[in-house]
Amino acid sequence: MYLSFILQSSAGLSGLLFPVLMLAAFYFFFIRPQMKKQKEQNAFSADLKKGDIVVTASGIIGQINKIEGNIITLEIDSKTYVSMFASAVSKEMTEQYNKSK
Repeated sequence: MYLSFILQSSAGLSGLLFPVLMLAAFYFFFIRPQMKKQKEQNAFSADLKKGDIVVTASGIIGQINKIEGNIITLEIDSKTYVSMFASAVSKEMTEQYNKSK
């Protein structure tokens, strides 16, 4: 009788083990890397300064002319300015652009 109880409880634990392992896999392969990427993007946006050449998420390349809070003004051509949120600047695209120069 005691042995059957042990076998039944171990079967219940193995049935619970698979969903726990799946949740752990999702966390380590999807959620955690995305959180790290978002942290890096936020740090990049916070470190922007006047004169930096950046690329936006939509592919616009320009030089930062003015920063007012979380709004930046890009000079995309001589005397052509565009205002946008600092979060619209893409860290990955800016790094890729700087590597290609």
